Amino acid sequence: MEIALDTADDTVAGPFWAALLTGDAGNTVHDSAFDPTNRVPSVWFQRTDPHETPRQRWHMDLWLAPESARSRIRAAVAAGGTVVDDSGSPSYTVLADPEGNRVCVCTAVGRD
Repeated sequence: MEIALDTADDTVAGPFWAALLTGDAGNTVHDSAFDPTNRVPSVWFQRTDPHETPRQRWHMDLWLAPESARSRIRAAVAAGGTVVDDSGSPSYTVLADPEGNRVCVCTAVGRD
């Protein structure tokens, strides 16, 4: 299975998604992010025209063990991402890649 994200610049979006999904911003090859452990599917960055307002081209909830979530969020932010909303942390934290595509980092902590 391959997940695809429309992006104007895979060199900007790629490191964020590689860091978030694998913990290492360097896990990119050409126009894709790969998990060397094969725990998550690869992400292919399909080239699109740049646009003024970022438009959502997907939404993912990434479920992690509570002890892994903070370090994964830090890696994604260091790779160019931003924290959009952490008011639900540690249950979920909303991040955005450099183009504004959002993802929720979720844990089982604090849920009913």
